Amino acid sequence: MTSRQKVFDFMQEAGTLFIATEDGKKPKVRPIGFKMMVDEQIYFVTGKNKDFSAQMLRNSNVEIACCVGPEFLRYYGRVEFDEDVDKTLYKEALKVMPQLEELMNEETGEAQIFHITKATAEFHKMMQIEQTYNFLD
Repeated sequence: MTSRQKVFDFMQEAGTLFIATEDGKKPKVRPIGFKMMVDEQIYFVTGKNKDFSAQMLRNSNVEIACCVGPEFLRYYGRVEFDEDVDKTLYKEALKVMPQLEELMNEETGEAQIFHITKATAEFHKMMQIEQTYNFLD
């Protein structure tokens, strides 16, 4: 199992993730449920017209946290929005969550797929870091 697969599997087990952005000079944390792994990259989705998207455009530094029992994961780095011109990633996203087609469309705001570059994943147990992975892509 690759280190990125280990991170993704933990996220899957946790279910809901919490992602922190910055809105002006204030932190904003929101739950996100969608995640998928394609070609050894973890992807997330939001709507292009959402405040969440605008916040990440202004400041691409984000941090995701999730818990499974006494263990938690911190996954942080810089957001990179994927152009996805041929809609390959969007089609994969629809396989994972078919409801996206109704939730994010031309009327409600199209889906914007992103991943985190130069990411660091820290697996914590209680007060100490058990394992750290750095992803340069």
